[in-house]
Parts: sequence; C-alpha cells; structure tokens
Amino acid sequence: MKKILATLAACLIVLGMHAQISQEAYKTWHQNKYSMFIHFGLYSELGGVWEGKPVTRGYSEQIQSFAGIFSDWYGNTALHFNPTAFNADSIVALAKEAGMKSIVITTKHHDGFCMFHTTTTDFNSYDATPAKRDFIKELADACQRGGVRLGLYYSIIDWHYPYGHPISSHNCDFVTPEHHEFSKQQVTELLTNYGFISELWFDMGSNTPEQSQELYQLVHKLQPDCMVSGRVGNDQYDFAVMADNAYPEGALQCPWQSAASMFDETWSYRSWQKRGDVHEKAMEKLRSLINVVSHGGNFLLNIGPKGDGSVVPFEKEVLCEIGAWLKENGDAIYGTEASPFREQFEWGTITRKGKRLNLILSGTYPADGHIRLNIPERTLEKGDGKLATYIQRGSEIDITLPASAYNGETIHVLTLDFDQPVEPRPTNIITGITTLTAANATPNYSYSCFDYYSNYRSTVSYSWNIQQNLLKQMDLIYTEQEVGKTIDLTVDGTTYSVKLDKGNTRSLQTGGVTWGKRYLCGPGNGLFDAPSVLKTDLQNPPARGQQWKETTQEQDEFPANILETYFVMQEIESSHAQKYLIEIGAGNGVEVYLNGRSILKHLNPYRCTFRTEQILLPLEKGKNQIVLRLYNRFEKKTGYLLRPAKEQKVYRQEFNLPEAVSGKSHTLTVRQQGLPSQHTDTELSNLRIRPRKIAL
Repeated sequence: MKKILATLAACLIVLGMHAQISQEAYKTWHQNKYSMFIHFGLYSELGGVWEGKPVTRGYSEQIQSFAGIFSDWYGNTALHFNPTAFNADSIVALAKEAGMKSIVITTKHHDGFCMFHTTTTDFNSYDATPAKRDFIKELADACQRGGVRLGLYYSIIDWHYPYGHPISSHNCDFVTPEHHEFSKQQVTELLTNYGFISELWFDMGSNTPEQSQELYQLVHKLQPDCMVSGRVGNDQYDFAVMADNAYPEGALQCPWQSAASMFDETWSYRSWQKRGDVHEKAMEKLRSLINVVSHGGNFLLNIGPKGDGSVVPFEKEVLCEIGAWLKENGDAIYGTEASPFREQFEWGTITRKGKRLNLILSGTYPADGHIRLNIPERTLEKGDGKLATYIQRGSEIDITLPASAYNGETIHVLTLDFDQPVEPRPTNIITGITTLTAANATPNYSYSCFDYYSNYRSTVSYSWNIQQNLLKQMDLIYTEQEVGKTIDLTVDGTTYSVKLDKGNTRSLQTGGVTWGKRYLCGPGNGLFDAPSVLKTDLQNPPARGQQWKETTQEQDEFPANILETYFVMQEIESSHAQKYLIEIGAGNGVEVYLNGRSILKHLNPYRCTFRTEQILLPLEKGKNQIVLRLYNRFEKKTGYLLRPAKEQKVYRQEFNLPEAVSGKSHTLTVRQQGLPSQHTDTELSNLRIRPRKIAL
C-alpha cells in the first residue's frame, strides 16, 4: 500500500510538466509558493481618474478602454510620466520582508506601453517619457543583488500596435500574423537582455494552437528553465493560472498559480480606492495564501504603485503583516505539498512536508472543540502541544482545541509528526465486487484552456482504491462513444495499453422512462469554468436577467455572440434507478448536469462548430433533471442536440492482467491515450470497470 500511494503521488506531481523544464527549476518554482505581482505602467500616472472624475467601470490599468480615451490623448500621458520615487532595491527589500520569493512585474499591459527600452516601438518608458528609464532593467539588477527571482508579465493584447485588433470589451481577440511576429520580437528582447527570468506570465488574447506553441517553444529556446503561464493558451504551459482573484474548487494535479489583487476591483493604483483596515485585509489575503498552498498551488499577490513609483503605504503595511506571520509559520507554507485529504474542513486546512502535517487553523472553531483525522497505517510520534492535546485511536487522530486557538488576532498552526509521510489517498475505498465508475472514482484534475475565458478544471484520469485479495480479471464496459479509443489502465503502478473494440454487445434493460418538458435559457455570460453544482428550476434561471422558455426542439441552432452561454433543461421521469443512454451535441464547449451535479464537462476541439456524443446517465427513481450548458467562445452561432440514443446498448470487453496481483488493496487509474495535451479532459465518464473475484 505504501509503495502504491507513493507512486500515485509522484505521478500526480509530475502531471502537467513539460520536458523542457528541468526538475530543479520546477521544484524551485513550486516550493517558493508566494510571490509579488506588480502592476505598474502609464496607467499608474492616471490613478483611475480621467478629466478629474473617477472611472468606476473596470480595472484601472485598463482606463484607456473603460474611459473611452483617444489613443493620442492617452499617449500624451507619457509626457508627464516621471516616477522618481520608483526604487527597485526598496521593492525587492519589501518583497523579502513580506516573505515573497519572487517578483513578477508588468513589462507591457494591454495599452501597449512598454516599461523597458525596446527597439520594437518608441512607446516605451525610455523613449517616450522624461524619465528616460528602463524599469525592467532596474528591477532585474535589484533582484539579482537581493537574491529574489524575477518573472515578467507580458500582455499579448496590444491596443497601440497598428496591426493588432482595436480595443474590445473582452481583450480576447484573435492575434493577427503581424501581431504575433511583433510579440515574438518583444519576448526575445525580454528573455535576452534582462538575465535569468523565472517565469513569463502571458495574458489575454486568443492565440491559435500554432501561435501558442511557437511562443512556448521560443521561451524555452531562449531560456529553457523559464516557466510559461497557461494564459499563452491552448494548453501550452508549464503552470496553469486561475481566473483573476479565483481559486479552484479543490486540488489540481498540475502546477498552478492563483493571482490576486489587493482589491478585486483593480490591479493598478486607484487614488480613490477605499482601503479599509490593514489587519482585516492582511488576514483576508493570508487566508487566500493558505487556501492556495493547501490545495497545491502558488500565490501571486499584487500591489499597484502610484504614478510617482512609490508603494501605497496601506499595501506595504498589509504585506509586512503577512510577512511577520510567515517569519513565525513559514515552514507550514514554503516547500510544502497539498493536503493529503480531498475533503474541505470548516476548522481550517492542511499542508504537508515530509513526515509532518501542518494543521492551519484558518477557519472557524469546531462545534465540539475537536479535530478528527483518519490516517491509517501511520503512527503519530509528536503533536505540537502549545495549543492542543492529541490522542490516537487506531487510525483516528483526535485533537482537542481550546477556543483561544481562534482568537481572531492571528492564525495558529499545529504540527503533527508521523513515523512515515502521509501521502494523498483516493477519497473512496471500494470494498467487495463493485463496478468502478466515474461517480465512485477519485478524479485527478488538470487545467485545460484555449484562452482566458475558455479554461476549466479538466478531469485527466480516474483513480480507485479497491480492497480485494487478488486482482487479475476485469470487464470493461463502455458505449459507442468510446469504441476505438486506447486507454492506459494502471494497476498498482504498472500501466497496460488497452484498445476498446466492439467486443460483446449488450442491450441496456431500460424502461419506464418518460421525457417531460424542455426549456431553453440564455444568453448568459461568463467563464467556461463554473461551479460543479448547479441548482436551477423554472423560478431560478441560471442566466442573469433571462427566463426559461419552453421548447419542443430536439435539435436547434441559433445566432450567438462571443462568450455567450445557453442552457437547456430537460425533465425525465424514471420508474426505477437505471442506466440510460442519451445523445447530446454542442459547439465550443459543453457541460452536463444531472440532478444538479456536473457529470461531464469539456471543451471541444479548437474551432469545433458542433460535436455530438453519447452519455450514459445514472437515472434515479422518480424525477430527474438534465441541464446542458452550451458554451460559445468563437462562433457566430451555437446550438444543441438532446435526445435518447437510438440504440440502448453498451459494449463489454474482457481484460486479463498477465499475472494476478495480490495484496489487501489495489489502486487502479485510467486515462485516454493520444489526446492533444496532458491537460485535455480524458472523456471517459461512460467507462465502467468491473473487477472479478478470483478464488484463492
């Protein structure tokens, strides 16, 4: 068991890494955990104000767009941009005091103004301003002196470049060939003239898969160990990036980062921003840091210097307070891995390092004053006795906490040292002869994306832990949707390649299914990444400002704008619990909810206008609700298909291991071969595996 879990954990950590990144570079990036983001540019001079009035709409670093400023008027701001208070050494010192291990600064935001001396345009801080300064060079030199790693933000969108797309509300336009070449020139300068760069943080725009690949390969050609962010698009990345100020529902099994601003309303300096209480803000951002790290991610916290280059005192105080906490408790953050538990705890969360678990009391005091953890096959050798008492009863660790552990002034950390490392475990332990399905699996997640809006937590494999003495024979059961696919079936660390053929056909024993009314709702807007739970009915439509409208169309097509989402709701009555096969169709992306929970979600291939597929539904007895979420990113029209499959049949294929494996329990993992990237959804939610019992 110990060997199996260690192997599984190693596989999950490696998932998502590209071969171009050395193990040491990835390890350093991953273990640093906490970094400073800096939004500083021409927009900082305006401070969120245009013509004497606060611009309340949108982020202040995009004030040119949201205030509707003519390009020449905006460009004239450079004539007054002279940030004499910008001191790179002071910023590096602040980052170190805050406990941050690296700095990522905006080299060029959407306005196209470059904070470095570039030969590609004179719209830069050296040629266009009285400052005559290369701020990226100053910070690069200061980081080298101070022993802090430097990363660079680079916006693919450029409102100043004459051969790019003009300003749009979403900043996710396609990139012209001329614009792409321009970006490559600037990226080459940034990775050639400023020493080692730890990460290149691309942002916005919609690259084609070929453009994303070219940028990714260019970065690694120039600097092999520079980590590339996911916003370059099309799964060409070394680490995924969540949406702005967003956090995943749970752990991801790929390198990832969450970027957060000090205030959700803006990233750059806003002179009229209401800042509130320093301690409250520090605790808010500290909890965000803890949340991210305990789920295996890295945290990038932003500051927005003023137009004169000075750091806002409020933001400096917040960073210093977090830094003071990290001086005491940093061992629970730096160099740690995600909690071994998939479930969430109201009392706080956990990080792990070696044989130690760090219990971070960032939540609320447990109602009975106890924390109980189930940790089999491990012996607690020592618990931090400053705040709590510990009792181990078999596999359960019972921790008694006083109410003073949650005093509101700080966040306490308890340490538990075990005789062996506590590795992640599948959430479900399968006992007896049970069919293994997506519903009782532990899903392993990555993050797949076309661009900023078209990204989501993708299911890249399914794992099960089954308790069975001997394992050799199993049946693979699947639909027409899976025929012809090749899967990797990993049993206790050994992987077998299996092609799913038409094997033995079996008819589903369906009956007593009545299709009720159907409704359409939309358009709605938003990211493709949405919560896995959707509670909706006729009185509570999922698209804001819209209503459900009854429709009788089995299949329909209609005009749609960019970034629009539509919903189709179907009521189904079933006389008993049963498996039932349906056909669905959608355009750029689709999600299927059954009785409020997501059971299938994926983007379709790049620029796919319509795709049909089959879904094996586990219907409950009585009323059932199916909701299709149709995602349109690129096209001028969208549509849907929703109907019973013409044939209610599945296929069964026998699979025998070369030799039986023995042991009290076994770990099985399945994923599809031949996908565009290791982050692409495995699309095996229909697959069922039925192990057979072998007589001793």
